[in-house]
Amino acid sequence: MSTSIDLAFVQQFEGEVHDAYQRRGAKLMNSVRRKPNVKGATTTFQKVGQGTASTKARHGVITPMNVSHSKVECTLEDFYAGDWVDKLDETRINHDERRVLANAGAYALGRKTDELIIAKLDTTTNEVAAASTGLTKAKVLTAMKTLGDADVFEEGRMFAIVPWSEWTELLDISEFKSADFVGDARPWLKGTEARVWLGTVWMPHSGLEALVGGSTAKSFWFHEDAVGWGFGQNVQTDITWHGDRAAFFVNNSMSGGACLIDATGVVEIQTSRS
Repeated sequence: MSTSIDLAFVQQFEGEVHDAYQRRGAKLMNSVRRKPNVKGATTTFQKVGQGTASTKARHGVITPMNVSHSKVECTLEDFYAGDWVDKLDETRINHDERRVLANAGAYALGRKTDELIIAKLDTTTNEVAAASTGLTKAKVLTAMKTLGDADVFEEGRMFAIVPWSEWTELLDISEFKSADFVGDARPWLKGTEARVWLGTVWMPHSGLEALVGGSTAKSFWFHEDAVGWGFGQNVQTDITWHGDRAAFFVNNSMSGGACLIDATGVVEIQTSRS
């Protein structure tokens, strides 16, 4: 148990522990290509190129498309998040500390999942440079053109994540904030605000703040098949009693990894912050 558990004792003003101001769970799991039940330390995602149609003479031979095939390797890592709950400390608090720690560990692993996916998004070379301050409609449309020209834009399978500062700038765009132009994004909501605009699910993500370099922030617009998440074990919780410590150990674990399958399907939108 944390050495600061006494702060949560009954004499504290609030009798319940709230997981406020903490992102809850992985927000990006449903926005990428997934491969579950991986056996081993690595897995691969298949990448298939485009085919080209052709004509043929009567009774002639059809020209094969010769579609290219390649594979992208994804390395899995093991992650743990656990803490102790002293048995007698539980008699002095009026909340379920084991449940609180189980949730906290699961949320920590969820953030790790998003962190790994964002790190792979950040390896794309498709960029809309920060030519001006803020996330403007012009930059959004430039990014959309980049995705469209590459034949990767597919309505209903596109996602965009932006830092919170840039999210507030999007809300200054009349088409983005108007119900006449945006749709319901509840299937992807998972504890945060999200909107469907331009055939894309847009959501703010505080994990992008770690990518701010100097005065430049990054947002990402991507197709769900462009990034892969492979996992041998999804998040699981284990609670065990240790008599020698007179305490429970609450542990959460997962095994997973992310990879960039197709950099063409990801556009990085840069914005300047004054």
